[in-house]
Amino acid sequence: MKKSLMLLAVVLLLGASFVSCSKKDAPAAGKAEPAKILTHDELVAAAKAEGRVVVYSITSRISSASEAFEKLYGIKVEYSNLKDGELIEKVTKEVGGKIDGADFVISQDSGRVYGQLIATNFLENYVPESLRSVIPSQYQNPLIFQLINKVFIFNSERTDQPVIKNVWEVTDPKWKGLVQFKDPNTEGVNMNFLTMLTSPEWSGKLEKAYENLYGKKLALTTKNAGYEWIKAFFGNGLVLGNSDTTISENIGVKGQPATTMGLFVYSKTRFDAGKNLALTAMTELEPFSGFMYPAFLHLTANPRHPNAAKLFIEYLMTAEGFAPWAKDVGAYSPNPTIKVNDGDHPISFWETRLIAEDPQYIFENRADVEEFVNNIAYRK
Repeated sequence: MKKSLMLLAVVLLLGASFVSCSKKDAPAAGKAEPAKILTHDELVAAAKAEGRVVVYSITSRISSASEAFEKLYGIKVEYSNLKDGELIEKVTKEVGGKIDGADFVISQDSGRVYGQLIATNFLENYVPESLRSVIPSQYQNPLIFQLINKVFIFNSERTDQPVIKNVWEVTDPKWKGLVQFKDPNTEGVNMNFLTMLTSPEWSGKLEKAYENLYGKKLALTTKNAGYEWIKAFFGNGLVLGNSDTTISENIGVKGQPATTMGLFVYSKTRFDAGKNLALTAMTELEPFSGFMYPAFLHLTANPRHPNAAKLFIEYLMTAEGFAPWAKDVGAYSPNPTIKVNDGDHPISFWETRLIAEDPQYIFENRADVEEFVNNIAYRK
């Protein structure tokens, strides 16, 4: 109880600025942006004078982007590819201890980033001036670098028609042991998804979806329909994996005795031809077809090379800078001038079909959901 009250106090103090800061002249989460605004040419000159920039990233493709940035501007990039928890721990220790570290970060796991790095003022929001009128306001604070989706995908060797229409169907005995999902204790975004299911909005939609499928009201044995679906999902022989790549191969391999499905990153459908897989996404399920999660771009609160960091952030939000991520389906820039891949759908399509993360709700409630999941999925 003490922990929950402490977390709630932090959220109440900072939540308003996190949710509402979307106007052009609004203050950023964390520290306010500098009053002096440099032109692009002035920023380039100041960045070159600094000579280098240090970035921590949760995506390995930062190596390709760094190489291209160095070639374009002649500014040395030092990058580290880290896991979510590693990045949060390093930034906490370095910024909190006033130790030189990253100038900016590409982070993921929105609830933890919000609670541990934004609420503590260890990160500072920065939106390049050239992009303020381009990036939709809902993606500006925190500045979203990339959106990634995970979708219910099935083995389509026997049929290319969706094998379910409602997410409650995966809890039916017919699908016992035939559904796969990445272990939520190994990847924060999966636990975030489960947490969002327990929110008033999505638990309400799940309750209605149950009634639509079975023609009767859901009898609750837990707090709400979100918890009830999680309980039934894990209780139906759910197969937990450690890699979305492995799960996609397990689901897509041909010649299986029964049709299988999984909830994993949509980008894995690109392996169909190269690996001779049969993978088809289901995009019209009630009340959701999967979930979508963000990666953020932030300055640290104590950058040694702030102008080089700002220039690199601006670069990453352009088509050229986003190129290492844009080559696959399932990766979306909030910059609407960057086109999606052929055969993919725009963000607007996915927004109406997938569960989006609410960092504040996740920060406040994930510990409870983790405890619930651990009790139903891992107890001996």
